[in-house]
Amino acid sequence: MSPSSGPAASPAAELLQVLDLEERGPDLYVGTTPSSPLQRIFGGQVAAQALTAAQATVAAGRPVHSLHSYFLRPGDPHEEIRYEVDRIREGRTFSTRRVVARQTRDGEDVAIFALTADFTAGERALVEHSLPMPDVPGPEGLPGLAEVTAAHPGRADASNAISRAVEQRYLSDPYDPEPRLPPDTAFRVWFRVTGRLPDGEAVHAAALTFVSDLTLLSAGLARIGGGWGGSTVGASLDHAVWFHRPVRADEWFLYETDSPAAASGRALCFGQIWAADGTHVATVVQEGLLRSLG
Repeated sequence: MSPSSGPAASPAAELLQVLDLEERGPDLYVGTTPSSPLQRIFGGQVAAQALTAAQATVAAGRPVHSLHSYFLRPGDPHEEIRYEVDRIREGRTFSTRRVVARQTRDGEDVAIFALTADFTAGERALVEHSLPMPDVPGPEGLPGLAEVTAAHPGRADASNAISRAVEQRYLSDPYDPEPRLPPDTAFRVWFRVTGRLPDGEAVHAAALTFVSDLTLLSAGLARIGGGWGGSTVGASLDHAVWFHRPVRADEWFLYETDSPAAASGRALCFGQIWAADGTHVATVVQEGLLRSLG
């Protein structure tokens, strides 16, 4: 596996290095975490690496159509992550893989993440439909992360630590302290990987998975108010992605998130992703834990 054959010395190349797993044995792959001020592993990273490990065991021509995963324990960014792939099914049309990510803690082997992904050779579409993209301004001229965080000093360490590989354009201020109330509860951001990725569909699916964990839990925080870096913290519990159509993660795509329900300290968050031409390419769902720092 060597996706890092793309452009050198660019943020895209750095992301490719994260996705470039070392094969240690049959269905066993190892990934590492890039150095950053974060004292934890970004959830999108481990999800993207686990998907990459699963993709390495699937025949060409069977792209991923869905993944479902659970974050079991916080990852240690200073330790390698071992991805064990189980080939659950190899059918005429579908292939299914289960991946468990493990680390060593105090001499004990523990699972930190589990993913099941399904791949398909595809079928003739009897009918197609999709959600229309919201009528919003394009990314050009909108503020990026640097402009947004500059207005909120001291609250952007986590965002800046993982932002280099992903360019962002905001339609609203993620630090807005006012709670979002119906009917205006959606949060929208334009994203693209900074730089150029190789053309392989698997790389773009993994990159989209990486990005899909950004801002998603913010939909639950937006209902509470206080904005990013406020008095409420969140942690992802699970993460699911349905890939409707291929997309280039290095070209602008719109990510709309919303939270239809929250109870018992958990917020359910939905995400919809459209390519810049309006094509509905993916749906994302995550439940996250929200806790007050007070």
